[in-house]
Amino acid sequence: MQSSVIFRIAPPTSGRASGVVGRRDRTRQALTSLKPLLQEDPVLERRFRKLVGFANGVRTSEYHLTNACNIRCEGCWFFEHGHDRETNEVTDLGAWESFVRAEREERRVTTALIIGGEPTLFPERIRSFVRHMKYVTVSSNGLQALPSEGFENVAIGLTLFGGGPLDDQLRAIKVNGRRFDGLFERALENYCDDPRAAFVYALTEEGLPYIEETVRRIHENGNSVTFNFYSRYGSADPAAGGHQAELLAEALRVKAKYPDTVLSHPYYIRTLITGRSHWDHFGYENCPSISERHPAHAARLENGNPTLRSFNAWAADLKTVKFCCTGGHCNGCRDSQAIFSWLLVSMDRFCSSRDQFVTWIEVAESYWSQFCWARDHGLAAVGNSGVADSEEAVAALG
Repeated sequence: MQSSVIFRIAPPTSGRASGVVGRRDRTRQALTSLKPLLQEDPVLERRFRKLVGFANGVRTSEYHLTNACNIRCEGCWFFEHGHDRETNEVTDLGAWESFVRAEREERRVTTALIIGGEPTLFPERIRSFVRHMKYVTVSSNGLQALPSEGFENVAIGLTLFGGGPLDDQLRAIKVNGRRFDGLFERALENYCDDPRAAFVYALTEEGLPYIEETVRRIHENGNSVTFNFYSRYGSADPAAGGHQAELLAEALRVKAKYPDTVLSHPYYIRTLITGRSHWDHFGYENCPSISERHPAHAARLENGNPTLRSFNAWAADLKTVKFCCTGGHCNGCRDSQAIFSWLLVSMDRFCSSRDQFVTWIEVAESYWSQFCWARDHGLAAVGNSGVADSEEAVAALG
């Protein structure tokens, strides 16, 4: 299961402390500093305006569609930490319809990010979101295909752990504990040449030998891929390892070899694997992907760091607001969408030079390109022409 979070470029509105005002001031100053650059470069200005115009029309929340799943992946935070037992899911379709309608009409949510459990087990619940939300993304383990009819513009994020034989080792486990073979092959078959589908590939150091081959198979299957990072829950540091540099180098090499298949930008890949941007280390105090209504975040909402406007992660009981976009275990968290969101709401950190700002533009474009409903608006990832320049910009940013 993989969560997704969509960003907005607008300054944050949550919180009451002076830090929030300072954040707004920095954003305004950044936008002011960009004016000469954009005036000198009409192409860059068009790319920026397209991003702003689209992103500011997106208001997102995340929804646990079900507590049930047809497999039990090792390292799945949802089951590792008992989230499936914390609430009772609503099964009445009328209740789902009313809830989704209220989200759209009363909270003005336009974008649904549907996770589980496994959402494809309940396509009729997904239809409620399709009827009322402008954009819908479903996170799936790939074992069961989401039908095409009625879901033509639903983006699908397909989970993948480790690559090669590691994926079966970590994910191909039935509810009763029995293991099986070929989960990745099943996902490839279910979504061959399907423009809705993008694999969310959780990299591991153990999977270093399998990265290129796994990406090649995704490429030949007519799909795209974004990189995630596999966290070992239960360890002192779930993101720690002894071969981080090798993993980073291999991920960047494969990105360069398959630039149109691997949508992740080099700067994002570096931040994902190391946990660091050029200005800070990723963690709870700056993670934007927290539920606005959760009472534990009062201090966080006031510290001046941006959050996702109106974002809440709802449990399948349609009442409980979860801690954040994942499981609320922040130590070592490298959730791909949380990292993406952190970079994208931090545009003001990329305004010191043209190269920095171009990097931010490219990261934003690569983010949106994983969603079929965003690609329809002309937002595309950096391809062959941008890889070398992107790597130079990453090096310049440190």
